[in-house]
Amino acid sequence: VQLQASGGGLVQAGGSLRLFCAASGRTLSRILVAWFRQAPGKEREFVAAMSWSGYSTYYAVSAKGRFTVARDSASTTVYLQMNNLKADDTAVYYCAADAAPSLTDSSRARSTPRSYRYWGQGSLVTVSS
Repeated sequence: VQLQASGGGLVQAGGSLRLFCAASGRTLSRILVAWFRQAPGKEREFVAAMSWSGYSTYYAVSAKGRFTVARDSASTTVYLQMNNLKADDTAVYYCAADAAPSLTDSSRARSTPRSYRYWGQGSLVTVSS
C-alpha cells in the first residue's frame, strides 16, 4: 500500500480545511485508513480512522463533531474534513493504513501509531487564533 497525502495550510480559528490521502495497492479493500497528528514537542496522536468500505468510522474525542473522515465510493482517496478548527489543532497531520484485524477489533491498536506499517508524508496544518 502506498499513501500520498496532500492538503493542509494556514487557516484562521473557526475555519475549515480538508486533507487528502490517496491510496494505491492491491489490498485496499481490507485496509483501515487512519489520520494522526503531531504537534511540536508532543507525541503523535490518533485523530480519526475509517474502514475502506466506510462502514466503520472512529474518532478521537477531540475530533468528534468537528472532523469527518470519508471516501467517495468511486475514489481511492480518503479525506479528512476539518471544521471549526482551533489553535490546538495546529500540527503535522499524517495518514496511515494497514490491514491487521486488530485495527478494527481494538481501539487501543487503532490509536497506536506503531500498529500501522504504511504512512503518507505529513501535511502541516496551522490554525491562527
